[in-house]
Amino acid sequence: MSVTSYQIQYLLQNKTMKRFSLLVLLFIGCISFSSAQEDTTRMHQQSISKLLNPDSLRFNQNSIQIESMVNNPTNIDENGFDFSKEEKTFNFDIPKEKKFFNSSYSKFIIPTTLIAYGVLTRANKPLRELDLSTNHEVGEHISKKNPLDNYIQFAPAIMTYSLSFAGVKAKHNFRDQTLIMATSYLIMGATVQTVKSTTHIARPNGSNNNSFPSGHTATAFVGAHILFKEYKDTSPWIGIGGYAVATATGTMRVLNKKHWVSDVVTGAGIGILSTELGYMLLPVWHNILGIKEKEKSLVIVPTVNTGNMGIALAYAF
Repeated sequence: MSVTSYQIQYLLQNKTMKRFSLLVLLFIGCISFSSAQEDTTRMHQQSISKLLNPDSLRFNQNSIQIESMVNNPTNIDENGFDFSKEEKTFNFDIPKEKKFFNSSYSKFIIPTTLIAYGVLTRANKPLRELDLSTNHEVGEHISKKNPLDNYIQFAPAIMTYSLSFAGVKAKHNFRDQTLIMATSYLIMGATVQTVKSTTHIARPNGSNNNSFPSGHTATAFVGAHILFKEYKDTSPWIGIGGYAVATATGTMRVLNKKHWVSDVVTGAGIGILSTELGYMLLPVWHNILGIKEKEKSLVIVPTVNTGNMGIALAYAF
């Protein structure tokens, strides 16, 4: 610990042994007190230096805690920053190391696999036999039709808005949810109708040739996937409930002999894929409509004043 100019002047003006001895004792006491502070100060300085280094953020945890090292009893420095809380916590979105399953294209693996199953069924005999055998079993054991699938296909989408209106925290606001949902349903509807009119697959009950893929299932899975993506940070069970309703919709389409199993599987894949594309196109809609996101910034500046030291924080949102 360095001796200040005030202490040097004190020694020069008071040369008696008694006062000098007293000053030495005070000096030793200050060193022993500050030695306990040095390690803490050094750790905080290292934390601040790592925080200010952009490259080091990749190796830190998402939650970074900074303790305000302020000795001023009022907890307010000369610049007006209030450090009434000794600990400040900030969350940073730190990019993770990209691997196969957390890369930008990994989200397309499941829907692509589901769609590929339906396409392969058209040419693969064992998969086609699964469609035929399932339809045969349904015909033997179930005779009563249930029209509930015509209504529950919209339940996940309705639940997305209902939770938002109820105050449950969602990923996007009402405006962006509407843009995502409209885009997803538009892509899904165009895809389903195009494939139906191209393939001309007969329904299990023989009513028409618009069986492949299942539009009801695709509609249900668009809503379910949006429900999951909007509320997965609040509770993953909300999205799981939406998927359960969507799966029930597809199952009922098979039990009502409106679709083959492959039709339902493909419809689920189209619904999920359409939703992912809807989220990807949201920034495009923002540009077209002139919607600007609010800029957020965090400034951290070390401060040293007479008798105290600390850090000044400013967060604009």
